[in-house]
Amino acid sequence: MTHSGNPFGQVLVALITPMTADGEVDWPATEKHIDDVITAGADGIVVTGTTGETSTLTDPEKLRLVEVGKSVSAGRAKIITGGGSNETAHAIELYKASEKAGADGIMIVTPYYNKPTQAGILTHFRLVADATDLPVILYDIPGRTGVPIKYETILRLAKHPNILAIKDAKGDFSEVSRVLNQTDLMYFSGDDANVLPHLSIGASGLIGVTANITATPYRTIVDAVNAGDLASATAAHKSLEPLVRAVMTHVPGTVAAKYILHGLGRIGSPRVRLPLVGPEEWEAAVIEDELALVKNVAGADFSNFRPDRNAAAGGALPKVHGTTR
Repeated sequence: MTHSGNPFGQVLVALITPMTADGEVDWPATEKHIDDVITAGADGIVVTGTTGETSTLTDPEKLRLVEVGKSVSAGRAKIITGGGSNETAHAIELYKASEKAGADGIMIVTPYYNKPTQAGILTHFRLVADATDLPVILYDIPGRTGVPIKYETILRLAKHPNILAIKDAKGDFSEVSRVLNQTDLMYFSGDDANVLPHLSIGASGLIGVTANITATPYRTIVDAVNAGDLASATAAHKSLEPLVRAVMTHVPGTVAAKYILHGLGRIGSPRVRLPLVGPEEWEAAVIEDELALVKNVAGADFSNFRPDRNAAAGGALPKVHGTTR
């Protein structure tokens, strides 16, 4: 199936999955949060990705997140389902079901833990992409999966009609430029600190964690780059730096984002599912120190920030565990 243009959006939020204090998905909070980030400037939402705690979500939860995303967005933003599986057969069935649930696209992570060869990675991506008519984003994040998608493999995958883009969390800018020169693939920055550098060499957009807190500056950066206004893009990039550092440096981005959103009163609990846990006292203190440096960032007003370290402590064991099948 061919897709004209960019079917994903440019400012994509790697959405957190709001949860109750006992670790169950907080569906009303999820609906509100999706609406919040779209209102703030997001034109794409990645549900059930790394930031959404995909590893500990059940398949029914993942599919419902797609359905809720579609309902709340009401055409205002594309809904991309992330995650996947390190079992090819499971990934195929999950993405088929996501397409039926209404997903606008899929993001396939490199198989993790198995450490397949490049031939195995190639086969995995091809088979999953064959199983759906949805446009595909490859997710290259060797720091989590243990293996990169090598340049030669990317070139071969780029020939698949459904594979249109890559989310890059590898940070090899020379390779990004090389792939952009050799293929028609779109790149999405998967590193919040490198959004502007990625865009400056031809990336199409971003899939960001910090955008859960505020998508507005990222909208500013993308729109400025589109208009050739480097000065405005650079100013927004600089102002975001302490917020990005607070979210992405000290604890997993999911943990920090939930801690901050709860402190802002935008979600009811900062709870994450085990083995993730909330920030320890010293980690929370460092995050709060970083937030004190945030100035003049649109959508990020910390004057009424009220962090709750006790509420964030530990992690939850949900009633139903994530299942392989």
